[in-house]
Amino acid sequence: MKKLVLAVVTVAAVLAAALIPSGPPVQAANGGFGSAVSAIKQTSWQTNSSVNALATAGNVVYAGGLFTRIRQPGKAAGQGEAVRTYVAAFNRTTGAPLAFAPKLNGAVWAIATSPDAKWVVIGGDFTTVNGIKRNHIAMFSVATGKLVSAWDASVATRVKAIAIFGNSVFFGGSFGRVDNTVRNHLAAVRLIQGDLLPWNPNADDDVYAIDLSDNGTRVFVGGPFTTINGKDHYSLAMVDNGRGNAFAFPAAAAIPKPTLKCTTRVKDIDTLGTKVFVSNGGDGGGCYDGVLAADAATGKLLWQNKCLGATEAIKAIGNWVYKGSHAHNCSSSGAFPDGTGTHYLLVESGIDGKIGPWFPNTDANPNSTTQVGPLAFASGGNDLWVGGDFLHVNGKVQQGLTRFTNAAGGAAPAAPKVPTLSTAVTNQVSISFKDSYDLDNLTLTYNVFRGATNISSQKFTTYYWQTRKTITVVDKGVKKGQSVSYHVEIHDGRNIMKGPAIAVKVK
Repeated sequence: MKKLVLAVVTVAAVLAAALIPSGPPVQAANGGFGSAVSAIKQTSWQTNSSVNALATAGNVVYAGGLFTRIRQPGKAAGQGEAVRTYVAAFNRTTGAPLAFAPKLNGAVWAIATSPDAKWVVIGGDFTTVNGIKRNHIAMFSVATGKLVSAWDASVATRVKAIAIFGNSVFFGGSFGRVDNTVRNHLAAVRLIQGDLLPWNPNADDDVYAIDLSDNGTRVFVGGPFTTINGKDHYSLAMVDNGRGNAFAFPAAAAIPKPTLKCTTRVKDIDTLGTKVFVSNGGDGGGCYDGVLAADAATGKLLWQNKCLGATEAIKAIGNWVYKGSHAHNCSSSGAFPDGTGTHYLLVESGIDGKIGPWFPNTDANPNSTTQVGPLAFASGGNDLWVGGDFLHVNGKVQQGLTRFTNAAGGAAPAAPKVPTLSTAVTNQVSISFKDSYDLDNLTLTYNVFRGATNISSQKFTTYYWQTRKTITVVDKGVKKGQSVSYHVEIHDGRNIMKGPAIAVKVK
C-alpha cells in the first residue's frame, strides 16, 4: 500500500501564527542557535550591586557601577567575595576576575577602551582614584592596570558616557565645565595628553549616550537635551568630530517630542558598519521605548521597533542588535502582547528590527536605585556581556553581571510529551502533539516516528510566549490489526529532543 501522510494544524495554531512577523523566519546562524550568541548563560563572577557600564579590550572586560564587592559564581550575597570599589576587570574567556582593583570614592557610570586596546577611560561620580585627585574621569593602562599619572582632565560633575576614536576621548554627562572651561554636557580631550580639545556641541541638558561612526567622522549623542549649539535637536544629534557642529539627522524625527503624557529620551547608542542604532526610554503609558536604526552617514531612518518597556542598553553584533530593556509589549512589531511577562533580554534583526531568536531573561532588583534589569552591554565579537541591577539570570542566582557566548550547542527545545493517538478511521492512525519552543531558535523541525521509521518531518516557527498549538499527523501507511508505536523528536539544528513512545493497535 502506498504510504500517505497528512499534516493538520488546528485553529489554535492559526491564531498563534498571527503573532509571527511577515516574511521568512530567521534561520539559525550557527549549529544549535539562531543569532550571534546563545541564550545559555556562561560562568562569570557577580557583583553586590548594579553594573552601569561595560567595555572590552582584547581578552579583558571592564565593569563599572555601584558595586563595592564581587563574588564567585553561584554564591549567595556575602559569600566568596572580593573587594572591588566601583570598578573591576574580568577575563573575557573564563569570567574570572583580574587583579585590577583601583580604589574609587564614587560610582562609575561610563567606560570606554581605545581601539588599540591599550587604554581604558572611566567616568562617573568619583573625585579620587587610589587617593589621587581625579575629578569624574580617569585613564588606566590596560597592560599594567595602573592609573596614568599625567592624564588628569578635570570635569565639574558626573561623566555618564564616553567614546574613544583616534587620539580623542569624547564624553558627556551633567557637567558644565572641563578644566575650568565652559563645556556644557559634552567635551573632548586628547587621549594621550588629556588636554581639552575645541570640540563643543554645547548641549542644553544631560547626555546619556555617545558613540562614533566606524570611520570617526560622525559623533552621535543622546540624552534628555533639547538643543545643540542653540538649535533644536531633541534627544538625539549627529555632530562633526572637530568643532561639534550638528549635521542634519532625519532619523531623529522618529523620536517624539515631549508632551504632558510622555517624555522619551535616548538611553544608548551603538554603531556598526554603515549603521547607527539608538535606544529610547520613555515616561508614561504607551510612550516610545524602542530602538531605531539609521544610516551613519546620512542620518536616514532605516527602521524603527516600537516595543514598550524602556530600552536601557543595545549592542550590535553582526546582523543582530541585542536589547536590554523591560519590554512588556512588542505587539506593534509582530511579537508578544501585554500579559506575557517582562522580557528583559531580546535580540532584533539589524536589517529590519524584527524580534529574533534569542530569549534568555533576567529580573530586576526591586531594592536597587534603578529597578530596570539590564543596564549595559559589551562584546568582543563572539560574546555578549550584560551588566545591570538584576539578581537572577535564566532563573538562577547571578547578580549584576553575566555573559553569553557563541559556544556550540545552544539551548535545547523543550522535550515533546507522549503523543495522543486515534484509530477512529480504519487503516490509519492520527498522531497529535503540541509544538515546542527553543530559547535560541524560532524554527524547529518536528519528526514523527512509527517505530524506527520517520513518517513525517515538518518545520514550524514558534515563540515561547505563544499558546502551544496542536499538530496532527495522519499515518495511512498501516493496516488493520497491526500493532505500532509512535514518538516525536524535535530538532533545532544541533540538539535533538526525543519524546516518549506510545503503542496502539490499528483498527
